[in-house]
Amino acid sequence: MTKKKKRQSCEPEPEMVSCCAVKAMVTIDERGQMVLPKELRDEVGLKAGDKLAVVAMAEKGKVCCLTLMKADELSNMVMIKLKPVWNGIKKGETDGASIYI
Repeated sequence: MTKKKKRQSCEPEPEMVSCCAVKAMVTIDERGQMVLPKELRDEVGLKAGDKLAVVAMAEKGKVCCLTLMKADELSNMVMIKLKPVWNGIKKGETDGASIYI
């Protein structure tokens, strides 16, 4: 019987690793600003004025990972999750069992 390796703090599950890659290393300047490399902005389709959501992940009360996400994509994800809730409210389904995210 093999012993299962203990995960480090905020280490992704093995099945999630294939979707993630380090695309750039950036430095935060004295004003708290950072520059995303042009090649990365082009690859992702970012342009001046685009909004990014900063999503923090925490483990044991300590932030261990930050992710940038296009704000419009985040809005779409929220709407996908909330649509069933909204439809349930419109239908009068307000019991906790039928409304969840």
